[in-house]
Amino acid sequence: MNNTPLSPLPLSHLSDVHSRVLSTAQLRAHGVSPARITEQCRPGGPWQPLLPGVYLLHPGAATSEERLHGALLYAGRPVIPAQGDRPETPRFGEAMVTGLAALALHGFSSAPALLSLDRIDILVPRTRRLRSTGCARIVRAHSLPRPEEITGLPVAPVPRALADAVAELTDADAVRRVLTEAVRGGHCEPGAVVTELNRARLLSRTHVVDAVDSLLAEGRSLAEDRLYEMVRLHGLPDPVWNVDLRLPGGPHLGGVDAYWPEQSVAVELDTRAPRHDEDALWSEYARKREHLERLGITVVHITPKKLRESLEQQATVVRTALMAAADRDPAAYLVVLPR
Repeated sequence: MNNTPLSPLPLSHLSDVHSRVLSTAQLRAHGVSPARITEQCRPGGPWQPLLPGVYLLHPGAATSEERLHGALLYAGRPVIPAQGDRPETPRFGEAMVTGLAALALHGFSSAPALLSLDRIDILVPRTRRLRSTGCARIVRAHSLPRPEEITGLPVAPVPRALADAVAELTDADAVRRVLTEAVRGGHCEPGAVVTELNRARLLSRTHVVDAVDSLLAEGRSLAEDRLYEMVRLHGLPDPVWNVDLRLPGGPHLGGVDAYWPEQSVAVELDTRAPRHDEDALWSEYARKREHLERLGITVVHITPKKLRESLEQQATVVRTALMAAADRDPAAYLVVLPR
């Protein structure tokens, strides 16, 4: 075995937070021995332990940026640069920031300031053997989402960060605020949030269910506003809005969000929440759509996400359906009622 030590990497090469927060392994790669670490961290010394195996290389309190880096270094498996490499940014393995800290990084005004958080939630694979300690709270997952990079840090996407934050929140108003901001702020769709809350088994908590109901109502209201905007901005003929369809003297066929009687074209917003009865809800929706189409009604299915991300494309889909009406056989006569 070759026990020749690697040439040390100079600490002076690093900049900003990367030179202020380093792990034991990183310090060793820079030629710092365990004895020198102990000496530097003596009472009154220039360094201090931040977390097990992670050191703050200056006296005084850690900044929020330093605490984030330190928590990621503790929970992750930072890659030590090979001899000759000079990476400016540490890599944190599979660890990522989640929970309220992640929401703060995503720009949520309803999340506490980073420096006011006692603990920073770090998401890691379930197989990692780590314990929560100091400013780092370990959150485990069977499968990790793909992180987003914010200020050079790996951060859980909003739906997952929300679920991890809600798991620790007991105040109903706080839960409602973060969920509402996720939708109003355009961070994600309600369905993605409910999926993560359901996966985390949080929908059995009364204050979470109440907040989800408000979230879904908020999401539907925003989607309806975007649908009105689509018709207005892209010059589509005015439909009748939010109506129930019936056969004359026959059964109720279901409600639609917009309907053009002359062209027999309907638009339905899919704002269903993914829950345990998802299969049953989908079957009911599919039966309604198939019934309407058998009667000659063209049903355009639009999700809130499509309206948010591709409004012009959705307007083209609806316009195409309206134009194609002239080439179709006449639809069955329906009674249109407000709902």
